[in-house]
Amino acid sequence: MQQPPLAAFFSALLAEPRKIGAIVPSGGRLARLMTSEIEPSAGRVLELGPGTGVFTEALLKRGLPARDLTLVELETRFIAPLQQRFPEVTVLQRDARELAACKAELGLQAAIVSGLPFRNMPPEIIRAIVGGSFGLLDRGGAFYQFTYGRACSVPADVLDEFGLQAERLGRVRLNIPPASVFRISRRLD
Repeated sequence: MQQPPLAAFFSALLAEPRKIGAIVPSGGRLARLMTSEIEPSAGRVLELGPGTGVFTEALLKRGLPARDLTLVELETRFIAPLQQRFPEVTVLQRDARELAACKAELGLQAAIVSGLPFRNMPPEIIRAIVGGSFGLLDRGGAFYQFTYGRACSVPADVLDEFGLQAERLGRVRLNIPPASVFRISRRLD
């Protein structure tokens, strides 16, 4: 029998807390800020680590067509609930570190939304995910990442290595815990 999204979240949290990286699913205010710049007509959008689908739901509520959204989730417990809740969205069980090898399959993306717990990952994994992500992004595309800290969770040396810049879009104090959202994009210079 399939677990509902919250049960799946707490089951995964108890099994591997550092892998989940949150104490409760992200809230609606955070989801709205994370997706606020992504227009429904933007094109294809990739979501990394959708978990219970809070950001997925926000993207679809903004009007993004389900056919333009692909979810990449590694945690087995989340796959079936995501597929049931969002039957028209493509859900792939993959490791986000493998994005560079998925370019032919995924194609170019207009935006990437990440719910991955970068603060719990070593720099080499973050480097692989960010590098693979920017290999999939259209030239003007952006990568949206949230963090529970005030500084961007992508290390400065990784941003420099790929010629990227991070801009804080805002902080959601009414999230548990409070979270900041960053837009990561290519430098214009």
